[in-house]
Amino acid sequence: MKIYSVYDLEFKAYGKVLEGFDTAELREAMQKIDLPETGVAYEPGIDSLEACAIFAPLRDRAYGGMPIQLGMCWGHNTRLNCLEYHRDSEVNIGVQDFILLLGLEAQIKDGVFDTALTKAFRVPAGVPVEVFGSTLHYAPCHTDAKDGFRVAIVLPKGTNTEKPEFTPACEEDKWMTARNKWLLAHPESSEAKGGAHIGLKGENLDIAADL
Repeated sequence: MKIYSVYDLEFKAYGKVLEGFDTAELREAMQKIDLPETGVAYEPGIDSLEACAIFAPLRDRAYGGMPIQLGMCWGHNTRLNCLEYHRDSEVNIGVQDFILLLGLEAQIKDGVFDTALTKAFRVPAGVPVEVFGSTLHYAPCHTDAKDGFRVAIVLPKGTNTEKPEFTPACEEDKWMTARNKWLLAHPESSEAKGGAHIGLKGENLDIAADL
């Protein structure tokens, strides 16, 4: 699979690189959190990360003063498994280089996204990238199996917390798995086996051979 850079023109439909943020303190704080031996961990908000000086500039500049949360996704991963989207942009900042597997919400047809449309983008360590709300994304992929990945996840406050209780009124309502989170799962994924909407068709992409 071809791996683009977030500095390539191909990334413009999916997101943009943010400028003027000092990420050094945040990256140091993230490195203090141990990697899981296998798989991926995620926490929507982590106190030690939200205490970093970058929190206020992210809130005020990246999100225009809206309430935010600063958490992390970390571990080891090379597979697609699922794609999700939010009603808002997400900002990612990695301790190491990492890779995002992305699609576009507009490419969903009849509740299904063809994984052949997925594009891969490498994000350099310490560079903040905005992933647009219309972009399908999921867990980052590592670029080095030994190092794994640690990626800060910045989102509007409350995102990915407990799903609101309501009676679905349309098909999209059934895809929601958490607050402000709509999920399309590959049939092979653990999320699908747990009852998530099967919304990916085609190969469950694995970029291990492309690293």
